[in-house]
Amino acid sequence: MSTTTTMRFVDGQIRSMGVRVFEVGAFKPAEADSGPPEPEMFLRTWDSESLLRSVGWLRLQNLRGRNIYIRPQGEHPLSLLDDLTVESVERMKSEGFGPAVVVETSLGNFQAWVNHGEVLPKDVSTRAAKVLSQKFLGDPSSADWRHFGRLAGFTNRKKQHISKDGLSPFVKLIEANGEVYPQAQAFVAEIRKACEMEQHAIPRRPFGRPGSHSGHRQTIADFRRKPQYEEDGNRIDLAYAIYALSHGATEKDVRTAVASRDLNHKGTQKRQAEYIERTIQKAWTAVRGLGKER
Repeated sequence: MSTTTTMRFVDGQIRSMGVRVFEVGAFKPAEADSGPPEPEMFLRTWDSESLLRSVGWLRLQNLRGRNIYIRPQGEHPLSLLDDLTVESVERMKSEGFGPAVVVETSLGNFQAWVNHGEVLPKDVSTRAAKVLSQKFLGDPSSADWRHFGRLAGFTNRKKQHISKDGLSPFVKLIEANGEVYPQAQAFVAEIRKACEMEQHAIPRRPFGRPGSHSGHRQTIADFRRKPQYEEDGNRIDLAYAIYALSHGATEKDVRTAVASRDLNHKGTQKRQAEYIERTIQKAWTAVRGLGKER
């Protein structure tokens, strides 16, 4: 891909994302045979003009094996949906959630940025991303308020996408209209209401560690030792998630705890993440029920 095409793709994407300042990452994973012993990320904060002036440097980093990523700095009006099929993108459009930006990250695999039309607080933004990801079959592990997406105009250097002749696929800008999707106002109102209900319906208590001033809180290891669950991992995960969320734990706390056991039998990393996400959503349903009973 020529420098001119890269510039055109980058300019089109950042204009259609519609924010003033971006965080741009040049990431190189750890490699056993070559490269850094630990993952490396060169992170830069640029406005649009600075980013465009830096395309040459980013091309050099890409040539050296780094993947190029982008996200808005701070709170913003966008949600990223990752790992979409072309069918999912078309369904988004037909159901009133047409993306502001669509990027093809590898053959037949897409990322979409949707524009909500207003800057969302972190909790609302994360919930919106999760609901949209579930609705349109995106990657749940990428659904949060500040996840990186790929910047078009560079190559995807992931090993699984390298062809037999050693070439990496180019990340292409497929659509860039920058428009707010038709269902934005109603959808954001629904997400805000859900966040408010969660905050007011569930009595939250500090989720401390054993021995802290907040008293003893059970860990997932405690649940794994309980005989009533008969060493059934799924039952243990759900029971712990309900307990932890109702005692003030964050979803991140619960994800980390559930992922501490071997989930390889669930399949790929994506399927494992989907299992964890389902467990958390089931737990929230149960916790909200407890809140109503009180």
